[in-house]
Amino acid sequence: MENPRLCESRGVVHRDGDGWVDCVCGNRHWGLNGAAGLLLVRDRTILMQHRAPWVHNGDTWGIPGGARDSHETPIEAALREAQEEIGIHTNLVEPIEIFNDEHSGWSYDTVIANAHKDLIAHEQNDESLQVEWVAFDEVIAKNLHPSFAKTWPALLARLEIIFI
Repeated sequence: MENPRLCESRGVVHRDGDGWVDCVCGNRHWGLNGAAGLLLVRDRTILMQHRAPWVHNGDTWGIPGGARDSHETPIEAALREAQEEIGIHTNLVEPIEIFNDEHSGWSYDTVIANAHKDLIAHEQNDESLQVEWVAFDEVIAKNLHPSFAKTWPALLARLEIIFI
């Protein structure tokens, strides 16, 4: 495989985690080594990303995330993906815990993290249409990414415990 930095210089990034997995749950998931996303929390709000129409399950709301490379921890992958998609400075993020959604051999790890008051996010690449801070109780009003919608009740229960 080519060095990812060499590929980036040509505008194309090839990572060893990129690819589809046919899951025992009946869905296709992106990420040969699983995937990870970043659930940023500040003042009982979460930072949500409106996904571009062209991406898998596009035109829905969720959190920034994507495929994990073989050498990455869930936290490393979630921070990298968030930096790529919503342009955050990762030094303004404090990971608290990892919520694992296991699918018998494939998993999605949601890294729950505090966002520093100075953290600013924006649409960094063409995978994002919009980013927005959304109150915990208003999340379900969004057109949610199907997998995020399934996980949201369990994530909200964790958030209610962590951020009393």
